[in-house]
Amino acid sequence: MKEKKNWYDYLWIASLTYLILGFFNILFAWLGLLCFFIPLLISIIRGNKAYCNRYCGRGQLFSLIGGRFGLSRKKDVPRWMKSKYFRYGFLIFFFIMFFQMLWNTWLVFAGTNDLKTAVTLLWTFKLPWHWAYHGTLFSDGVAQFAFGFYSVMLTSTVLGLITMILFKPRSWCVYCPMGTMTQLICKAKNMASPQKSSPSGHS
Repeated sequence: MKEKKNWYDYLWIASLTYLILGFFNILFAWLGLLCFFIPLLISIIRGNKAYCNRYCGRGQLFSLIGGRFGLSRKKDVPRWMKSKYFRYGFLIFFFIMFFQMLWNTWLVFAGTNDLKTAVTLLWTFKLPWHWAYHGTLFSDGVAQFAFGFYSVMLTSTVLGLITMILFKPRSWCVYCPMGTMTQLICKAKNMASPQKSSPSGHS
């Protein structure tokens, strides 16, 4: 019997649409903030990783491409990639790159730097992306943030695709910075929650 699909099983469409929209208009990159705040809110409020397990459209996209379309070698992820050293190290590196992006955005807001209409892939390769910017009613800093944020989202997608091909479809989930952050939040929340114990003397 075919398993019944839920609405959240189709969130891979939202992830794919996001990447396509950013190709035509970079300001759509701001929508990617939902992929940052929603996982954090779920982990803070509910104390679990429901977003990663159920609502992550990117993970679904990798499962679809690597699993159903057979573009994954389906090999086990190497032990070093699962280690805390690698996952936490990648999270720190991600934060450094993210704050550097925010700093560059601030410089454009402040008028110190000019708007750079390029997307940086893998934190190294600058790709011209000027066709996706059609102007804004706001400061150029708004567009600069969009270029920087889309760079982050595109880079993480490319990394996910590479590890999807080399290993299992959702290998990106092993070292995803958001997954690592939400895991830390869940651990902290569960440690802070008082242990429930049954009243003494009563069954």
